[in-house]
Amino acid sequence: MTKIAIVTDSTAYLGPKRAKELGVIVVPLSVVFGEEAYQEEVELSSADFYEKLKHEEKLPTTSQPAVGLFVETFERLAKEGFEVVISIHLSSKISGTYQSALTAGSMVEGIEVIGYDSGISCEPQANFVAEAAKLVKEGADPQTIIDHLDEVKKRTNALFVVHDLSHLHRGGRLNAAQLVVGSLLKIKPILHFEDGSIVPLEKVRTEKKAWARVKELFAEEASSASSVKATVIHANRLDGAEKLADEIRSQFSHVDVSISHFGPVIGTHLGEGSIGLTWYIEK
Repeated sequence: MTKIAIVTDSTAYLGPKRAKELGVIVVPLSVVFGEEAYQEEVELSSADFYEKLKHEEKLPTTSQPAVGLFVETFERLAKEGFEVVISIHLSSKISGTYQSALTAGSMVEGIEVIGYDSGISCEPQANFVAEAAKLVKEGADPQTIIDHLDEVKKRTNALFVVHDLSHLHRGGRLNAAQLVVGSLLKIKPILHFEDGSIVPLEKVRTEKKAWARVKELFAEEASSASSVKATVIHANRLDGAEKLADEIRSQFSHVDVSISHFGPVIGTHLGEGSIGLTWYIEK
């Protein structure tokens, strides 16, 4: 049986306990405030990030892991007797992390590195990791794992509503005119992943109407499914996340609902107060 390791990056927001339980290795991305870079959830917790964000005049930037960090990780795994690494990362359309992992894999001898572009991030990415880790423990071969992840991808969806349009503007997803008009009209864009990129799905007036529409879109897929895993993800807005989770539980008894968070890197791009709803149709 092939000895397989699962590697992912910090934007899956697994947390140390869950990562240990799954037996996966996490390579961190970083958030940069001025001249200082912090590895997310290693040197900078989500709580500290959002607190720091309130006192900074300039929005932070983010950076992917250095190729060398991946090389060190893969070399260590090779020394530990692993033959294959399946390296699962956030969408290559929003970060170079996936490409860094592939580059590092080509530099390390004695171990095969198979990259997997999740095409998404956060809890959906964590679900890919959990599914892969489960199959590793069951003794599946690498190709079986990749094929299963492709099936998971077909049954995964995610929608986001941002609270502050300025983060999208700074990230190049809104021009200055759109920012002004959107702010004046209280536009709340519903975002989704399309071919790995975060793009607007619909533009709705007021947050209340945006979330009513998100729940409609969720119902279109979830109502006919027999088993659904849903996660409400928040950027330092636990009360709003809990409210939405309770609403989904009361409306859909067959849906398993959990709560997660947008950590520093993804929070930098979406902004504090943003909330997302992601779901996986198990069957």
